[in-house]
Amino acid sequence: QVQLAESGGGLVQAGGSLRLSCTASGRTFSSYVMGWFRQAPGKEREFVAAIRWSGSTTHYADSVKGRFTISRDNVKNTVYLQMNSLKPEDTAVYSCAAAPLYYSGKYSNEYNYWGQGTQVTVSS
Repeated sequence: QVQLAESGGGLVQAGGSLRLSCTASGRTFSSYVMGWFRQAPGKEREFVAAIRWSGSTTHYADSVKGRFTISRDNVKNTVYLQMNSLKPEDTAVYSCAAAPLYYSGKYSNEYNYWGQGTQVTVSS
């Protein structure tokens, strides 16, 4: 079992930055693929970023590439999402997820465990 808890969300002006954190409990965090997804009101959940266990492989949605960076610290059992140059369209609830196996990292049905989510609101 893996339990996930996100933090770091909030209200920021367009062009600003936020760093989200997701801390996992469980003995095998370092072996899991970790992903970030987001869901805006009235929209389906969408992939944001993913990272493999070693941190050497990352994937990003085209909409955030070049602005967001995913990283992980396997000692602290934490995965981060650094979000820069935020836009109003980035407003959503951001959730982290954990997958025991790597396929593509981009699809929500690959992930077994989910956090509750943290709200990110970007004002124009």
